[in-house]
Amino acid sequence: MHLTNESIIVILVVGLIAGWLAGKIVRGSGFGLIGDIAIGIIGAFIGDWLLPRLGVHLGSGTISLIVNATVGAIVLLLIIRLVAGGGRFGGGWRGRSGRWR
Repeated sequence: MHLTNESIIVILVVGLIAGWLAGKIVRGSGFGLIGDIAIGIIGAFIGDWLLPRLGVHLGSGTISLIVNATVGAIVLLLIIRLVAGGGRFGGGWRGRSGRWR
C-alpha cells in the first residue's frame, strides 16, 4: 500500500474532525490536536468494522468518512468510559470523597 502526501493529509484531517466531534458529543470538549487525531483515526477503524456489521452503509466521500470515523470514535470513547469508570457519570472505584472503596 502506497500512501501519498495528499492521502496522509486527508487521514489526519478526517481524524482531527472526527475526534473533535466525538469529544464534543461524549465529553463536552476536545482532547487537543494530537488526542483528537488519534481518537479519530482509531474511531475510523472501529467505524469501518462496526457499521457494515450493523447493516449501515454511508456511501463514499469525505462527509461519509467523517461520519463513519465520528461514530467509531464515539463508540471508542464510550467503551473507555465504561472500562475506566470515570467521567461525568460518576462511578468508578472511588466514591464521592475520592477515597478507594
